[in-house]
Amino acid sequence: MSDSIKDEMTMFRLMGLPDFQTGDDLAQKIIDTFSAQNKTLQSGDILVVAHKVVSKSEGACAYLDDITPSADAIELAKSVNKDPRKVEVILSQSNRIVRAMKRPDQEEGVLIAEHKNGYICANAAVDESNADHPGQLILLPDDPDKSARALCQRLETHFGCNLGVVISDTFGRPWRLGQTNVAIGLANVPGVMHMLGEADAFGRPLSVTAPAFADELAAASGLLMAKSAKSPVIIFRGLSWPKTDSSSRDLIRAHNEDLFR
Repeated sequence: MSDSIKDEMTMFRLMGLPDFQTGDDLAQKIIDTFSAQNKTLQSGDILVVAHKVVSKSEGACAYLDDITPSADAIELAKSVNKDPRKVEVILSQSNRIVRAMKRPDQEEGVLIAEHKNGYICANAAVDESNADHPGQLILLPDDPDKSARALCQRLETHFGCNLGVVISDTFGRPWRLGQTNVAIGLANVPGVMHMLGEADAFGRPLSVTAPAFADELAAASGLLMAKSAKSPVIIFRGLSWPKTDSSSRDLIRAHNEDLFR
């Protein structure tokens, strides 16, 4: 990795994208927006795409008026002061609830869940922000890696160059305040850059260093991907990176390495 570091890179947001609804062709709308602005993608570009436009296009949404909460959801909702219908959706998206607790400083409590795709996050990533309708909940895509690969293939075919795609979501972090974007879907982009056998700046061998390349891209995209700016696609240009048959699961720590279970 060290031999491929460049002195500079650029990142910019693709402005002018429309609001997305179920059934929209995300790839085509990205292509059309580039064309309308007389812009193009270049070989080696990486697109970081907010999952919500992917989820909306794929119809990965739920509506509170359509939900009948189970007894488990009603009981859990009482313990965290949440709408039991939302809790029912959270449970449907979860392998397990990791933590449930009330917060003295907020009306609603906290539900930390293991999403069915393996991510540990609040509310199993079930979210109302940037929803189009009252009572709409936006879920993660069923298979974010598959979504990333399909989008990447369409864009590579149209623009005739090698590209990478990262689908991102905003997660909180254990032991640190605030949220940051992380990678939940990958196409071509390595999740982790393993540097075993390389040396640091002083010649010392590296034995465990493994930068989370895809998460670093996702986090940086948040500098331009403001929730109120309608800029769900950020392009990184000028990076050197190895094209990889990657998966967002490459970034998930195995259960047997979880020291806090």
